Amino acid sequence: MTPKQAPTLDNFRAIADAIATLFFPHAEVVLHDLRTQRIDYIANNISKREIGDDAALEDMLEAGIEERNIGPYEKLNWDGQKIRSVSTVLHDAQGMPVAVLCINLNISLFESAKAALDLFLSPHKLIPQPDALFRDDWQERINTFLHGWLRQRQLGLNLLTRDHKRELVLALHAEGAFKGKSAANYVANVLNMGRATVYKHLKELKAEV
Repeated sequence: MTPKQAPTLDNFRAIADAIATLFFPHAEVVLHDLRTQRIDYIANNISKREIGDDAALEDMLEAGIEERNIGPYEKLNWDGQKIRSVSTVLHDAQGMPVAVLCINLNISLFESAKAALDLFLSPHKLIPQPDALFRDDWQERINTFLHGWLRQRQLGLNLLTRDHKRELVLALHAEGAFKGKSAANYVANVLNMGRATVYKHLKELKAEV
């Protein structure tokens, strides 16, 4: 072990390795030794710095360290890619600041993915549903009513009880949902229930009337 890598910081190096491994290959973790003002350790080096380089944290020491966590803040890497960073001040058993652990996350890939998703999901090129195409789309009407019904009751489709399903079948009937050909099959599939059960609920409804 070199003098630049003091044994007292060994646990912090292990933490740096763990963080870099979890977010590999996008995160670099740099451990700065405040006592020597040198970089003590780098896990997953993406910044092309080296152990022993100047930590450049004199201003932090002179100003006094009050915050434990600093950031997140953004900076630019050597290759022009955007980095989002957070720095944590580490203390010894006496409460004195001995090191700063900096986590540098390369967010360029995520920004590119976000831009691609924004472009793909952009509503600007959408047109209203064509009336001629959707006028008789009973599936669309069932879907719209179904999810409006679920939202009003704050329910999820996969959490419906037997009573919920019966209530929903009757509500769909009141909306005229079963006028469409094969509508009963569709509702049975969507609600994960037997077609016979759907017909049973509808028969019970007619009997009550």
